[in-house]
Amino acid sequence: MYIIAGLGNPGKEYAGTRHNAGFAVIDALADKYNIDVDTAKHKGLIGKGIIDGQKVILVKPLTYMNLSGECIREVMDYYKADIDDLIVIFDDISLEPGRLRLRAKGSAGGHNGIKNIIAQLGSDKFKRIKFGVGDKPKEWDLADWVLSRYPKEVEADVENGIKKACDAVACIMNEGIESGMNKYNG
Repeated sequence: MYIIAGLGNPGKEYAGTRHNAGFAVIDALADKYNIDVDTAKHKGLIGKGIIDGQKVILVKPLTYMNLSGECIREVMDYYKADIDDLIVIFDDISLEPGRLRLRAKGSAGGHNGIKNIIAQLGSDKFKRIKFGVGDKPKEWDLADWVLSRYPKEVEADVENGIKKACDAVACIMNEGIESGMNKYNG
């Protein structure tokens, strides 16, 4: 069984923002595979289902980004999941909008949600899909940037990226992270 967690912030005011890229991918997976992510449990919203014949739990932490690890740790503990079965999807300002970068493990790279997950799990050895949201312009504050919405001219790239991220999740589960990195890290 895989735990697939998309990071974001709860609330309508954050929907569609760059920081909610992980939530957008979870929503797309839920739509594509007919999984209801509507059970409030473990400090998040979860949904159980099947992707390509494999059992999955889709997770949207409701703890706000900086405490995402609390929810993920509770889900992992409750389902006695191994860290090898965790896939985390989150926003990355170092990538162009909609671009993906898959990793088998690694540091938080300055991302507070990932820092908290590493702290809560005591390990950085979990699979991740970084979703490009574009680099912050010099005159912008980082928090304002990641909480802003995409301009019209990149919306198609973002939608394409969401579809690719869904395919990347299935690829990781069926073929492994190395294959996923070869296919999606362009």
